[in-house]
Amino acid sequence: MIKIFFKKYKRFVIYVAIALFLFLLPVLYSFVPLKDAPRTFYISSSGIDNVRKSLNETGYAVTWVDRLMMQVIEVPRKGWYSVEEDDYNRLDFFKNLYRHKAKTMDVVVYAGETAEELTSRLANDMKLDQKKLLSYYKKETFFKEADIFADRYTLARKANENATMSYLFDVSRRTLVGYAVEHFKEEPELSELKILLTMASIIQKESNDVKEMSLISSVIHNRLEKGMKLQMDSTLNYGKYSHTIVTPERIKTDNSHYNTYKHKGLPRQPLSTVTLDAFNAAKYPAKNDYLFFMLSKTGGHNFSATYAEHLDNIKTFRVHQKKKKEARLKEQKKLQEQEKKKQLIKQVPLKEKKQLKEASEANTTIALEQKSK
Repeated sequence: MIKIFFKKYKRFVIYVAIALFLFLLPVLYSFVPLKDAPRTFYISSSGIDNVRKSLNETGYAVTWVDRLMMQVIEVPRKGWYSVEEDDYNRLDFFKNLYRHKAKTMDVVVYAGETAEELTSRLANDMKLDQKKLLSYYKKETFFKEADIFADRYTLARKANENATMSYLFDVSRRTLVGYAVEHFKEEPELSELKILLTMASIIQKESNDVKEMSLISSVIHNRLEKGMKLQMDSTLNYGKYSHTIVTPERIKTDNSHYNTYKHKGLPRQPLSTVTLDAFNAAKYPAKNDYLFFMLSKTGGHNFSATYAEHLDNIKTFRVHQKKKKEARLKEQKKLQEQEKKKQLIKQVPLKEKKQLKEASEANTTIALEQKSK
């Protein structure tokens, strides 16, 4: 009987089976568990393939059904997303993902920051764990310092330590790759990038003036080509000494590879974060024969090709410093004299009161003496 029914209604049974499968598929699909991945994450690029890659890297295993779901409804665009519902099933997650844009905040990475300083400030600004941020940095770094470019970044307010650092590394590496494609004939080796970042970090420590960067770069390149020691104070602004004044005593006692007064060549690694401008200056030094530079009275630097010229620049700057110091002392003396005059003016009424009181007491004494007589 069943065989006869199936034979007679074979096509109908197949259609019913297909309809039942299609009906149950979303139900069964919704019960496929999502992995315990971060609720706040960044999709680094638009397009279904890039979205799938970003989600997989975040910890969400994207199936062909998930992909189809996003394509049919709407593919999420590049940006930060936050899914807060703990009981979100798979169907709802991928169906509504494009709607869950995260609230963001701007964070600035300053030029000249070490990894320690950067992670400490991020932890304070975003209420995160600095040890976890630094641990992630050390795990991902290629150069120990300068992996993250100094710039303004947009971060999700609820991003955790891994999501925050992953985003900063990802954006910086994309910037570096984009620069390499445009400015290198062949893909650069990490060692070449490390050298340029080390130069850039020295340039950055010496000046934030973009106009001067290529000139400072030329001094570095010219001295290295001649086999001269760099003899730059900035190379001693590493690690915990990142923002300390370099003294003659430091130069004498610091025996690290950062001390370019004692060792030839570049330090073994970058000093701190750099801007893309500084990196570009390291790649493209100005064409000149400069070997020295010295602070000028305008706040910039004077550059020279000979040591004699350099000595003249040093003398000029020291004369300027001396005049500036004398003017400052003169101004301080003037202010002190003005303050002294103010105090004297305040004291005059007191003296007058004292004199009147003494005169009054004297008159009272004379009157009493006369009365007694």
